[in-house]
Amino acid sequence: MLVVLLPWGYLQYYLTGRYRAEHHAGSRGMAETSERLLTDGPYALSRNPMYLGHLIFLLGLALGWRSRLGWLILLLCLPWFHQRVLRDEERLSAKFGESYTAYQRRVRRWVPFVL
Repeated sequence: MLVVLLPWGYLQYYLTGRYRAEHHAGSRGMAETSERLLTDGPYALSRNPMYLGHLIFLLGLALGWRSRLGWLILLLCLPWFHQRVLRDEERLSAKFGESYTAYQRRVRRWVPFVL
């Protein structure tokens, strides 16, 4: 499983960041609110594909290390990422209004078709 999760998480994070940059929709993080709302590509499946990629990578590390430290890092990052997403959503909602609200209704926050 480690063999799949580490590259999957890394590539999801990296390629989504590249996708954002290529579509002129902000930087890799949320240091600056994007000028454009992306709702296609990886953002058609998850509202937070970069953060999800990061968490998938951390899950791979936790499983691969088979240590309490790996699990502790993952478990500490989960609520941190969730709080960050909630703040990001407030910023995006304020900037894009009804367009973002409609996007929220169509696309899950984390895992497509689940959460």
